[in-house]
Amino acid sequence: MTPLGPEGTGRETAAVRVAAVGDIHLGEDCHGLLRPAFETLPDCADLLLLAGDLTRHGYAAEAEVVAAEVADLGVPVVAVLGNHDHHADQPAEVARVLRDAGVRVLEGESTVLPVAGRGVGVAGVKGFCGGFVGRSAGEFGEPEMKAFVRTTRRSADLLARALAELAEHRCAVRIALTHFSPVPDTLAGEPLEIYPFLGSYLLAEAIDAQGADLAVHGHAHLGTEHGMTAGGVRVRNVAQPVIDHAFALYRLPLDGDPTAAADAGTASTPARYGSP
Repeated sequence: MTPLGPEGTGRETAAVRVAAVGDIHLGEDCHGLLRPAFETLPDCADLLLLAGDLTRHGYAAEAEVVAAEVADLGVPVVAVLGNHDHHADQPAEVARVLRDAGVRVLEGESTVLPVAGRGVGVAGVKGFCGGFVGRSAGEFGEPEMKAFVRTTRRSADLLARALAELAEHRCAVRIALTHFSPVPDTLAGEPLEIYPFLGSYLLAEAIDAQGADLAVHGHAHLGTEHGMTAGGVRVRNVAQPVIDHAFALYRLPLDGDPTAAADAGTASTPARYGSP
């Protein structure tokens, strides 16, 4: 559903339609669960983003189920892993299975997809925890605490580098894809006590420093869909328990007109449409 162009001219605004979901937590008993909804993607989306926690416990056999759900959909699929995908200490194997199915799995990397003759860039990293401004962990004290915070800092640095690569490619649209949240806004509904374990402000700093048109994450099952970084980048929590559908749809203009951006809604059987 494309709105009229500026000043009611009737000119259609070129846009990329982004489908996104995270925290699908598929196990070996989930064959075919999401495939019917995903097969509708060529009719409504230009790409699918998977925001981590794709498996229940991070086993290769579970990744095979995920791979079958998203293979040969007719739209490119880009993913990051989540903490569940690391639990069995097989993240490389999980990523390999997904890549064998054609999924672009990112960890501190970027990819550029052609849409309507323009480049749509996705920079991806799992991210990590640590908390948010005023209530965050510091790189001080015991080696364990320093290592904890350094993990987040390294992840944010990788995200910044990947976004910078997209700027060099002059992408019409840049999207930051993470599992952990870059902002507290999209955590509303979660217990305040666990906010530090759901994301880090360092991810938002990386996004604002390098620039992006949209940031997508998962992880916060009881959170809120809509948020924003301090620099004005829209953030969307697409954890499946939050969007309550097989995927959410977001529409981003390819002509640099931010007023044309909108959330296109979410879809499994029905789709709902909303404002940005």
